[in-house]
Amino acid sequence: MTQSLHPSAQKGFSLGAELYQQVRPNYPQEIVVWLQDRLKIGESSTVIDLGSGTGKFLPYLIQTGAKVLAVEPVNEMLKQLQQSYPDIESFQSSADSLPFKNASIDLVICAQSFHWFANQLSLSDIHRVLKPSGLLGLIWNQRDINVDWVQALADEIAPFEGDTPRYHSGRWKEVFDDQDLFNLNSLQTFQLIHSGTVEQVVSKRLLSTSFIAAMPYPEQQQFKAKFEQIVFDFTGRSPQDQIDFPYITYAYHFQKISN
Repeated sequence: MTQSLHPSAQKGFSLGAELYQQVRPNYPQEIVVWLQDRLKIGESSTVIDLGSGTGKFLPYLIQTGAKVLAVEPVNEMLKQLQQSYPDIESFQSSADSLPFKNASIDLVICAQSFHWFANQLSLSDIHRVLKPSGLLGLIWNQRDINVDWVQALADEIAPFEGDTPRYHSGRWKEVFDDQDLFNLNSLQTFQLIHSGTVEQVVSKRLLSTSFIAAMPYPEQQQFKAKFEQIVFDFTGRSPQDQIDFPYITYAYHFQKISN
């Protein structure tokens, strides 16, 4: 691996890999149709799940029948993935030094990950491994801040982000400026509901956020109490009450430009 990880990713995801696997939401089932119909992925395809984490997106790729290769740089996350998906071929690697041959891959998918390595080196290496007709898919689940209590939670977290790469900052898009590697083909959005107890799908989910997971345990517990108080103030629901946490899933479809 040649690319250094952001400290929030290295520490937070190393310490919080098990929590990440337990509390992060899945993805809308419609994403499989998007993969098959829009990205034309099927049994003859070879796909890289780049920044695969604990493997949260793998079930959707597996449903397409494609050959799936998982790539993840953080050892603790990779171990979670390998435990859950022992039959998936996995690699510990960064995005700028992919261990695959030139023009050998049909699709590179980055689910909840591209903002961590949105730089020219990574984009160039993704371009290198893709076939001339290859595609790049970028997917994010984002909390729906149109809901008042979700916005209040976001406001509570925002001052602590620092320079941590985040989807909502939009800085990841800058790597696509003034480049001749990829064209944006389309963007689709999907609705997603993560249902469970307030503690499971709200407070513990937010504790799995990279820069919070990297904090000392007492600080994390202070955050947990704040998150649960915010939910109670807006909804009257206690930590063990059921709640629906709303998300919007963003799915970007890029086409490789063959030079």
